[in-house]
Amino acid sequence: MGSCSSSLALVGWRGPGKIEVILSVWFGSFRDAINCVSFSFWRKYNSVLQWLRKVLFHEVTVMLIDFHTHIFPPDIRDHRERYCARDPWFNELYSNPRANIATAEDLVAEMHTSGVDVSVTFSFGWTDPGLIEETNSYVIDAMRRYPKRIYGMAVLQPAAGTRAVRELERCAEAGMIGLGELMPHGQGYKLSDIDLLTPFMEVVRQHQLLVLSHCSEPIGHVYPGKGDVSLQDIVTFLTAFPDVRFVAAHWGGGLPFYCLMPEIQRITAHVWYDTAATPYLYRNAILPVVADLVGADRILFASDYGLLRQRRVIDHIAQSGLSPEAVQMVLGDNAQSLLGLVRKEI
Repeated sequence: MGSCSSSLALVGWRGPGKIEVILSVWFGSFRDAINCVSFSFWRKYNSVLQWLRKVLFHEVTVMLIDFHTHIFPPDIRDHRERYCARDPWFNELYSNPRANIATAEDLVAEMHTSGVDVSVTFSFGWTDPGLIEETNSYVIDAMRRYPKRIYGMAVLQPAAGTRAVRELERCAEAGMIGLGELMPHGQGYKLSDIDLLTPFMEVVRQHQLLVLSHCSEPIGHVYPGKGDVSLQDIVTFLTAFPDVRFVAAHWGGGLPFYCLMPEIQRITAHVWYDTAATPYLYRNAILPVVADLVGADRILFASDYGLLRQRRVIDHIAQSGLSPEAVQMVLGDNAQSLLGLVRKEI
């Protein structure tokens, strides 16, 4: 048992959600962890949590960071029919009353339940620039109400031209960390429209922002929100803007599998892949496969909350067969480095 305790202590995550994640990595499951400890041990330590706290809470704390979440103002949640009538893409994704529309408070509560320290969040790619500005302002307000917990990205309607450029500048000056989630399929443009996107990339470079875009699988099942952001669109964008730090959502639509091609490997030097909605798309074997192709340091834990609960995706990652060190990188270290956050010590 001593060796198990030492191994767990090396990981050093805090919070009930994190404790169970680490148990699933090291023992296979929480039940297996319980079974490996003698009855006399449990009589002495009458709380699992008490024991785990003694083991875990004396080392370096690693942040657990979700890089892809969505939030909306309460009025949109409360009057979804009104907004469905205003935007066809929103209607496709949220007309079903069962589709979760989460507020900032919902996200923070979810983070507490799942043991997540930081969430990168954004709203929705509306066609109406006015709605985009309104929801960006809501995300900025959430950043201010939950500092160091919520980091916002700016959604834009690039077709709005100069108005959209000014909006990105406003959001960058308010402390947003990036541009995203780009949703070309729902807003009537292509990620490969370089002339349209160049003015925005100039602002991205000026403020050292990240760019996060929806990416679509070229084959496989059809689902609401899949879109048509093709691999060719992504490659065209990366070729035009090779210096931009780019987060390819939903595993980049399969882009990592093409990184065995030398020319694709070269243009993806500044690309990270997020795991948003992974349980709906791939078996969790994708994690060790992609880690082998591009490196575990290029994978970012992302849930796509409120579509999926954060804990479900955490479990998907923790039980994927990645090494504990690689799981630690995916769940927090990579994002921590990308965001420039300082590791906390107890």
